[in-house]
Amino acid sequence: MEEELLAVSCSSAAESAFDAVIGCILEILMEEDFQHLQQSFMDQHYLEFDDSDENKLSYTSIFSEYVDLLEKPLERYLMKRIPGFNMNTFTKLLMQHKQEVPDEVFDMLLTFTDFLAFKEMFVEYRAAKEGGGLDLGQGLVVTSLRPAGPAGPRGHC
Repeated sequence: MEEELLAVSCSSAAESAFDAVIGCILEILMEEDFQHLQQSFMDQHYLEFDDSDENKLSYTSIFSEYVDLLEKPLERYLMKRIPGFNMNTFTKLLMQHKQEVPDEVFDMLLTFTDFLAFKEMFVEYRAAKEGGGLDLGQGLVVTSLRPAGPAGPRGHC
């Protein structure tokens, strides 16, 4: 019985610590400075990326610069705010608890460690900048479900 309580207590402490890290990360990601820094970096480099299976050599240096510019300061901030914080340990925990983390946060953190996620972020950004996103306007037909009558539309939606 005591072992179960200890396991629950340790688990709860670990979950609380994980939640605290995610909370700090959310604070940082929402900061205007961080968003501006990321946006500027992406604007500077997105034309380099294309949606092909081939990876250009330049991607490697851009990825390194991205990690230095965004992940390293994030890690330093977390180390100041959370005693004993270790990014490698957190990354392992993140992969185990990814279903508990908001998708946007998980995807952002993944771009620091997963080169393919990083590349995909740039490819999607380029498509959005160039208007290559999903276009639902082509072939979209709107049909009223109400029968047309001489009295005109009835009620409000």
